[in-house]
Amino acid sequence: QVQLVESGGGLVQAGASLRLSCLASGRTFSSLAMGWFRQAPGKEREFVAARAGSTYYTDSVKGRFSISRDNAKNTVYLQMNSLKPEDTGVYYCAAKYEWSGIMSDDRQYNYWGQGTQVTVSS
Repeated sequence: QVQLVESGGGLVQAGASLRLSCLASGRTFSSLAMGWFRQAPGKEREFVAARAGSTYYTDSVKGRFSISRDNAKNTVYLQMNSLKPEDTGVYYCAAKYEWSGIMSDDRQYNYWGQGTQVTVSS
């Protein structure tokens, strides 16, 4: 079993930065592939970024967001720069056992955090 707890969300103006953190417990963190997803009001959950051996990003955040992990701290981060109003949503951290497969497919993730709200005002 893995527990995931996100933090770092908030209300910011367009152009600002935020760093989300996700603390994992319950299983050897280094063995997990980690991802970030988000869900905007009235929309389906969408993939944002993932990190296993490589990093993966959805096109809309490339060049602005960066995913990293610190295995010593059991934490994965999402650095978000140049935020836009369309980045608004609840951001979820997710973990899966398999490092292969489609990283953007939320059905492949085994564990989810409760989410943290990010609101970007124009």
